[in-house]
Amino acid sequence: MFFKLWKRPRPAQTAAEALYAGAVAQARQPALYGDLGVPDTREGRFELYSLHVILLLDRLKAQGDQAAETAQFLVDRYTRGLDDAFREMGIGDLAVSKRMKKLAEAFYGRVRAMDQALDALPEQHSLEALVERTLFEGDPVAARALCGYILQTRSSLAEQPLEFFLSGSVTWPKI
Repeated sequence: MFFKLWKRPRPAQTAAEALYAGAVAQARQPALYGDLGVPDTREGRFELYSLHVILLLDRLKAQGDQAAETAQFLVDRYTRGLDDAFREMGIGDLAVSKRMKKLAEAFYGRVRAMDQALDALPEQHSLEALVERTLFEGDPVAARALCGYILQTRSSLAEQPLEFFLSGSVTWPKI
């Protein structure tokens, strides 16, 4: 009995698992690739997975200890998901650690850049430049369309009660 209680996941961990699953499902929406033109490549998928996790982290930011704990578990789960993907592709242990280091640096760079771009709102130039640089390689029209989705999603997440996120629930907007 004692060991079952000891091994039971923390509520923040359970919430983070559900939030991560929701972010992955949203990042896999065909409309993001078809209607908004995100390249359906390994890099494009990485950027969309990262984007949706970053939007959740943005929503949880500065919302108290439980939100901070949930955010940390979310980052841990995101990292574990990348590690699992490499291993499923048959990449060996030594190569996985090197690639994970590069992806972690890329992810944290995206987090910092997105924070700066979102802090600059309502001026959207920084956000458009970030999206164009990371996803569309010089296609400002496609970047603007995805920025519209990002802003819509951020607004939708902000309208949802924090308790939803802390219980692992999230409702993503239609694309």
